[in-house]
Amino acid sequence: MYNRDPIPLTRDCEAVLVPSADRIIIPKDTKVAIAQNLGGSYTVYVNGNLARISGKDADALGLELEKGPQTLEGTSDEEVEKLIWDQLRTCYDPEIPINIVDLGLVYECIVTKFNDSERRVDIKITLTAPGCGMGEVLVQDIKEKVEAIHGVREVYTEVVFDPPWSYSMMSDAAKIQTGMY
Repeated sequence: MYNRDPIPLTRDCEAVLVPSADRIIIPKDTKVAIAQNLGGSYTVYVNGNLARISGKDADALGLELEKGPQTLEGTSDEEVEKLIWDQLRTCYDPEIPINIVDLGLVYECIVTKFNDSERRVDIKITLTAPGCGMGEVLVQDIKEKVEAIHGVREVYTEVVFDPPWSYSMMSDAAKIQTGMY
């Protein structure tokens, strides 16, 4: 699983408390333990709380930054759409070690071409619970990861609650992983 040995941060580091989504700064030399390292972000235990550290701050944990998707100009529409879905599969709920696609949180993904090389992506997602404080964190994660694809100029993500999310929307693999199958 994960090495849960305490890691002292090498510098001050921005983080988001889970599940409230309050933004905090974890001071240099504070010891944290990685609870989840999925999709290029890190959920850590810090002072009795869970916090999410963005992948761009991996160096504060003594880790290397992960590289984003590599695309070339002239990539076909089908290849770009596959890359978008692959990127969505790198977005994780900080509390659940399953990506948002397999959780059934992505309701819609529409790719529109502006011209031969630029696209707009409209995504509708839901949350496992309407009061989940991490919604804006997931929206930002989606935006950053999908915009990292060459040729994606705009990403709009809307959080909707109709239809309400249920366990039945999870992939079979996610149900097996959570013991709900």
